Amino acid sequence: MLQHFQFKPLYNSSQLPGWTIHFYFEKQRYDGVYHQDGTIEWTHSEPPAQDLDKIKSQIHELMLFHVYE
Repeated sequence: MLQHFQFKPLYNSSQLPGWTIHFYFEKQRYDGVYHQDGTIEWTHSEPPAQDLDKIKSQIHELMLFHVYE
């Protein structure tokens, strides 16, 4: 489960899509850029491969709830 999930617009203009994200997963902090097409670009370390699909799914759900509604 993701903890302390936060996001901010990547650009000053609210019309340009893209968000910086950061969160904790199993006591490890992860940072990335969430693009409009749903791709995630990890800016530091990438989450463990065995958990990556689950993490991406949770991020997509959170972004849909907070940004697109």
